[in-house]
Amino acid sequence: MGDFALSFRRIQAEERQGTLWILGGAILVLTAWMCWATMARLSLYEESTDARIELDGATYPVSAPFVGRIVVTNLHVGQEVRRGDILVELDSMPQQLQLEEEQVRMAGLESPLMKLQAQIDAEEKLRGDEALGARSSVREADSRVREAKIPAQFAAQELARMQSLYAQRVVSARDLEKAQSEADRAKVEVTTLEAAAGRVPQEHTARDRERELHIVRLQGEIAEMEAQRNTLRADIVRLGYEIERRRIRAPAVGKIGEAVTLQVGAVVAEGARLASIVPTGRLLVVAHYPARAALGRIRTGQSATLRLSGFPWAEFGTVSAVVTHVAQEVRDGKVRVELALSNSSSFRGSLAHGMPGTLEVAVERVSPLGLTMRTAGQWMTRPL
Repeated sequence: MGDFALSFRRIQAEERQGTLWILGGAILVLTAWMCWATMARLSLYEESTDARIELDGATYPVSAPFVGRIVVTNLHVGQEVRRGDILVELDSMPQQLQLEEEQVRMAGLESPLMKLQAQIDAEEKLRGDEALGARSSVREADSRVREAKIPAQFAAQELARMQSLYAQRVVSARDLEKAQSEADRAKVEVTTLEAAAGRVPQEHTARDRERELHIVRLQGEIAEMEAQRNTLRADIVRLGYEIERRRIRAPAVGKIGEAVTLQVGAVVAEGARLASIVPTGRLLVVAHYPARAALGRIRTGQSATLRLSGFPWAEFGTVSAVVTHVAQEVRDGKVRVELALSNSSSFRGSLAHGMPGTLEVAVERVSPLGLTMRTAGQWMTRPL
């Protein structure tokens, strides 16, 4: 009996000891889990399947401005082009023929314009010469008047002397009449010369007015021809512009990313997309996120990982990137996010414009306990 009681007490003691060990182990595990749940940090990611590699410059589309028949085409995928290179040329023969016609008409106006201007110059020269001649004629007429006045004055004095002598009965009446006749003739001659001298400036003024009217008519003809020339010049510029519009040029330096197969003689529709030019520049990652996932969560400086479609990440690795810009406007329910490529990328391949993939952005780091409580809160507030 004593041995049984001793054995039973030993068994009870061992059971209590085992329970203590289990309890201690459970407390230790619970303490370790609590430390991990509160102190560890897990990264949360926002994922977008709408991501791809792009150049920092936008792709330039090349379209047909209007309906036309192709006469020249230089579109080859991968071809390097410079700004201004002719890619496609549409038929512009009607405009070129009209341009040549307008140029001939414009050239035909030059000779008449030169002749009219030469006539104006000649008329102006004649006006100047006639003005000089009129001044000389006036001086000459004045000199003749002054010259005629001298004998007229002498005849008048002689008449007065004859009248005095006749009153004294010294001379006869015939002598007096002769003196009267000489005085009247000299006076008439002076009057005639004064009238002639007065007509000289009047005649000059009349001729000058006629030449001025002629010059005005010539200037009117020149103005009309110059208006025609200006109209033709505007038409030539317009036709040149229309011809140039039919030469579809490269809008930027780069490579032709895609192009439609075109044949000389084919007709293209207005607005038809012919090609696109990929400009030279650095590569970046562009992704589109739903607004609720991007606004307030994705910020500049956050790291991201891009897994390219068609390139298994286990074989080719991934592309590392850093967020550089987050759009502040929502378009079609999504927000554009731009990222710069990181030098630490593990991608084993060549990156090119247009490569699609899936992007993951590390938006925050939370503890496992906080994540559990957040998930529980979202589950409890989910509408039934």
